[in-house]
Amino acid sequence: MLDGAWRGPAWSLQPSPDGPPKRIDLTQTERVGSLLGGTVKLVEGRGYAADGTTAFNALGVISYDPATRAYAMQANAMGSSGTFPISVSATGFAWEIPAGPDARVRYTATIAGGEWHEIGEYVAGDRPPVKVFEMRLKRVGSTDWPAAGAVLPR
Repeated sequence: MLDGAWRGPAWSLQPSPDGPPKRIDLTQTERVGSLLGGTVKLVEGRGYAADGTTAFNALGVISYDPATRAYAMQANAMGSSGTFPISVSATGFAWEIPAGPDARVRYTATIAGGEWHEIGEYVAGDRPPVKVFEMRLKRVGSTDWPAAGAVLPR
């Protein structure tokens, strides 16, 4: 359900050293493809500012470990990286990253009818979650990435 090229509006709250978080509006794109017979998904996300520059770039590698019967995502974004458990369902996926003592950012994605809606929520202690990210993408086509262009033996 994820394979393909996706595009749409997104926003995120970015920390500001001298005040409240700043909202950043982007055009978000995602390209998703399979490797190793479909057992690994590669997800590249790019967020473009209004002037067309890349304001956000991330790469995720989602894989399934039959020994643990669990999915994990190796995520790399803007100089940070980590491996995180990811729960996969028939309608989407969810994962969390640590965000300080007793805090995390929880991402929840729903994919249906050619649309990918994802939110990120900052969760700290017993406080109510605070939405810090949202994207609403539409599938704009297929992609042969990353399998295309493999180095041939001759």
